[in-house]
Amino acid sequence: MVEIRIEELNVTYQRADLDLLKQMLGLFADIFDDHATYQEKIAADAYLDSLLRDDSFIALAAVVDGKVVGALAAYVLKKFEQERSEIYIYDLGVSETCRRRGVATGLINEVRAIARGLGAYVIFVQADAGDEPAIKLYESLGTREDVHHFDIDP
Repeated sequence: MVEIRIEELNVTYQRADLDLLKQMLGLFADIFDDHATYQEKIAADAYLDSLLRDDSFIALAAVVDGKVVGALAAYVLKKFEQERSEIYIYDLGVSETCRRRGVATGLINEVRAIARGLGAYVIFVQADAGDEPAIKLYESLGTREDVHHFDIDP
């Protein structure tokens, strides 16, 4: 059995984290078949460095033999109605070769531990209609809410 190691990239920032973050972008590009978003205009190293140092950004990488095979990017959202925060999982993906091996669940469990440490009251994530594997995973871990998502141009 191959050991899959999950690394939190921004706890004790190291230069290697920047390389892992770039690998995460490549993984998301492949998994989501969206190279325009994840590869065509990769942010400058200084921007990515500042993101990794930001306490409101969570980056987790599942690594096998130095290669990112799963990744999770999330944001900590401080609330105004009470002194609390919630965590939004923005992207989560696992390479096809490593699916059904507990990688996604491991990444979510790691963000759960981070959430507990931050005192967050909830973690939320969206799944596209028709993405049955993601929906099944999230239903196994949490409560489903049917909502509508709207993109509003700035």
